[in-house]
Amino acid sequence: MIASLGLESQVILVTGGNRGIGAAIVNLLLELGAKVAYTYRHDYTPQMGTVAISADVTDEANMIAVAAQVEAELGPIDGVVANVGITQDNFFPKLTSADWDAVMNTNLKGVYNTLKPIIPQMYARRSGSVVCITSISGEKGNLGQTNYAASKAGTIGFTKSLALEAARYNVRANAVAPGFIETDMLKPISEKVKQKILAEIPLSRFGKPEEVAWTVAFLLSPVASSYITGTVVRVNGAHHT
Repeated sequence: MIASLGLESQVILVTGGNRGIGAAIVNLLLELGAKVAYTYRHDYTPQMGTVAISADVTDEANMIAVAAQVEAELGPIDGVVANVGITQDNFFPKLTSADWDAVMNTNLKGVYNTLKPIIPQMYARRSGSVVCITSISGEKGNLGQTNYAASKAGTIGFTKSLALEAARYNVRANAVAPGFIETDMLKPISEKVKQKILAEIPLSRFGKPEEVAWTVAFLLSPVASSYITGTVVRVNGAHHT
């Protein structure tokens, strides 16, 4: 049904689906009738109707096992949302190699590890949709985030290249670039800095996780976005256009 985006009974894996944007994506996909599996590292909260898997996206073998478990319990994977991301912020002279490696291994290599065991199966079935969660920082940069911005810019390049390769197999790959969203990542920012950021956003507010989730659901849809691939959809209130 077009009203539900055609996601009924679609098997979708969401990494980092236990909180923030990931949890909003999981909840919406469930409402739209999808069969959802998600990974988590911390703060596990059971969500009815899902397969929750403790997993580390930086561990290639672990993610191979995740893909196998999802297919065994729910069936062939129709969609993947590569959502896991961390920050280790600091100005570049103070940024340690450990900070750099932690962010790159999670945010960029984690995407590779998540998709590597799944994409060949999608190619074989000639069907599938991938959505990678990047960031406004990956497009315009941000103070104190050279590592995070690099990882998210890399995710954009990865997604665009995968889209070119995958198109011949009828597999689509797109990215969503949220701006400042009301999640745990926003909480450490001081009120003074928040007001400065808000002054730069034409819509004059921060985004909600559900607004990102609807964009992801649209891109996963085999009905609504079947001719969209290789694109980056900005969900940022015109903070960056």
